[in-house]
Amino acid sequence: MPGSGVGHFRSEAARAHFVATYDACLAELPPYDESFDIPTDFGTVRVYRFPGPDGRPVVLLPGRNASTPMWGTNLPGLLAHRTVFSVDLLGEPGLSVQKRPLRDAEDQAQWFDQMLTGLGLSSPHLMGVSFGGWSATNYAVRRPGSVASLTLLDPVMTFAAIPLRAILMVLPMGLPGVPESVRRRVLKWITGGADVDDSVPVAALIAAGTKDFALRQPPPTRFTADQLRELDIPVLALIAGRSVFHDAERAAGTARGLLPRGQVELWPDASHAINGEFPERIAATTAAFWDRVDGQARG
Repeated sequence: MPGSGVGHFRSEAARAHFVATYDACLAELPPYDESFDIPTDFGTVRVYRFPGPDGRPVVLLPGRNASTPMWGTNLPGLLAHRTVFSVDLLGEPGLSVQKRPLRDAEDQAQWFDQMLTGLGLSSPHLMGVSFGGWSATNYAVRRPGSVASLTLLDPVMTFAAIPLRAILMVLPMGLPGVPESVRRRVLKWITGGADVDDSVPVAALIAAGTKDFALRQPPPTRFTADQLRELDIPVLALIAGRSVFHDAERAAGTARGLLPRGQVELWPDASHAINGEFPERIAATTAAFWDRVDGQARG
C-alpha cells in the first residue's frame, strides 16, 4: 500500500472497478491518436492527444475527483478548432500514478512543468474547470511566460474563497464507507439538481473516483491580489452564477478588478457543472478567445 501522503486506490478491487468505469467513459469520447505516460519527480502523468486543426494546442485540466472522460461533451466542439491534450491530474482518481507526496502549490507547479516539457509543449493554451482552473492558474502564477493564455471554468479558490457550507457538504465524499446515496446527493447539489445516477457516465466515473480512490492533495491556497495582478497573460474566466463553491458576483468582481488582461463573463444560469451544461457556448467562446490571443501574438 502506498504511503499515506500519496493518492492511491483503496484496494485492487477498487482499482478494477474504477478502471472499468473509466474505460467505458473513455470509449465514448472522440478518438485520440496518442496516449502518454510522462515521468515527473512526483509520479507518472497520463495524457491523451486528441487531433484537431493546426495551431497552438490546448491542454485540458479536469476538476477534483475527475479525469479526462469528464470532457466528453466538450471535446467535439473544441476539436473543431484546436488539437487538445487532456491530462489526468496527478494525485486525483485517473490513470496517472503518484509516487511522492505533493506538499504545496510549488510541487503542483513543478510536476505540471515537467509534464509539459516531456510532451514538448511550449506555451500552450490551458483550460481548466473547478480545481483544474486553480491548477492552471497556479502554474501560470509560478511559471511566468510558460503559457499563452488561461481559460478558467468556474475555478475554485482563485477569485473567491470556498464557503464553509460547501466544505462541509463535500467533506464526506472522501471518506471510506460513505453510503452511495450520500455521494449522489452531494453530486446533485454541486450540479444544481441535475441527475447524477449511473445512467450519466461522467457522474458514475466521479462517484467511482470518490469511492475507490484515496485522494491525497494539499488544499488549494487562495491567490493573493498581487499574484493575480502580475498574471500578465490573457485570461478568459467564465463564472457560474449558480456555483456553490463561491459567491459568483464577488468572484467575477475580483477577477475584473485584478486581472490585467482578463475577459470575465458571469453566466447566471450555469452551475458548477458549467462545462457539461454549455458545451457549444464554451466551444464558441473559447475558440474566439484563442484566435484573438494567437492573432495578437503574430501581430
